[in-house]
Amino acid sequence: MLDDRDRRLLAWLQRDADMPLSDLAERVHLSPSACSRRVARLKEEGYIRRSVAVLDRDKMQVPTTVFVMIKMAQHKADWPDRFRESLSDIAEIVEAHRLAGSLDYLLKIVVGNMAHYDTVYKRIISRIELLDVSSCISMETLKDDPALPTAYA
Repeated sequence: MLDDRDRRLLAWLQRDADMPLSDLAERVHLSPSACSRRVARLKEEGYIRRSVAVLDRDKMQVPTTVFVMIKMAQHKADWPDRFRESLSDIAEIVEAHRLAGSLDYLLKIVVGNMAHYDTVYKRIISRIELLDVSSCISMETLKDDPALPTAYA
């Protein structure tokens, strides 16, 4: 069970996981050793799954976001696993969601340009049979925040 200090720790760590422990401890009103123990406990309990570096997409030359909506040609029991595996080694697919409703999957793909997207698209359709594929190109990112709300745990 999380308390308010744990929630504040998680909120700060989501903003900057590289923040020096002394600064983090000061922000949540703990000693550095108590703060370190709490962070270790939050990792051990699975609240913190991993720490990652967030890269600049323009500098990495993948500024374009394409959302791809997919309807499947079939719905067999092994289909979700087969589809998941067919996408697993395509680095440009940064998110993939199985949906309820009229669409089966939603993919978020980051690419350098539309020719790059066409290459990714061809890789996807060469691996697995799909009924329908529709793409939407993001014109502008209005919000891109990986931080989760901490008030609900």
